[in-house]
Amino acid sequence: MATNKKSIKELNKSNLPDTQGQEDTRNLPINKVGIKDILHPMMIKQRSGKTQTTVANFNMYVNLPHNLKGTHMSRFVHILNNHEELITVDTFKKMIEEMLTLLEAESGHVEMTFPYFINKTAPTSKVQSLLDYTVTFIGEIENRISDLKVKVLVPVTSLCPCSKKISAYGAHNQRSHVTVTVSINDFIWIEEIIDIVEKEASSELYALLKRPDEKHVTELAYDNPKFVEDMVRDIAVHFANDDRVIEYTVESENFESIHNHSAYAQIHQIKN
Repeated sequence: MATNKKSIKELNKSNLPDTQGQEDTRNLPINKVGIKDILHPMMIKQRSGKTQTTVANFNMYVNLPHNLKGTHMSRFVHILNNHEELITVDTFKKMIEEMLTLLEAESGHVEMTFPYFINKTAPTSKVQSLLDYTVTFIGEIENRISDLKVKVLVPVTSLCPCSKKISAYGAHNQRSHVTVTVSINDFIWIEEIIDIVEKEASSELYALLKRPDEKHVTELAYDNPKFVEDMVRDIAVHFANDDRVIEYTVESENFESIHNHSAYAQIHQIKN
């Protein structure tokens, strides 16, 4: 434990040669160099005020000037070990800034992907169960300009309007993955993004449903049919009108139940 509290300078005090710091003569800068797919425990702040412990998968990169042979890979891990405390948008930005300082880089990129759980209450029986979502924080600093993206994959149900219209009874439905990626200039809760997506789907999902709940969500989806095009448009309207969002991408992939392929739609918009 004492070793983790030492500074990088203290840890680097050695008479051993620094091979990475040697000069390189090929005159080719590297855009991204670092570590990929490293797991690390994290605590995430929830909208309820509580914290959630999870495990995140990190990709961490910096640029490398043309005249240096390599970067110091161990410093990325050192940064992670110094950030086991509560992670928020602000602390995530600070971690990227620290990475640039320690690695003496001008640009940096960090991706942090983790499962995020929400305790959901079934609509009729009121039984509770945890549903998992996949969340990614993507942070970049280049030319002293920082950009933070929040990406959330939300599983939902979609029901085909055409199938409902042409069928004497029933309609085909499917599980869909809606992925929202937003660049933000102000704080936004993960739960806010999930709420928007689930509201605009034919029906939201639950990990645990009793028979009355299954009846409810089946009929709800039937009364609220959505094409994949409807899904992305209805969701995009919310982010188009949110001043905290400066750029957004809304994607929906419907895993078709009567085809051996998916239906897909995407809207990407950079706001002025």
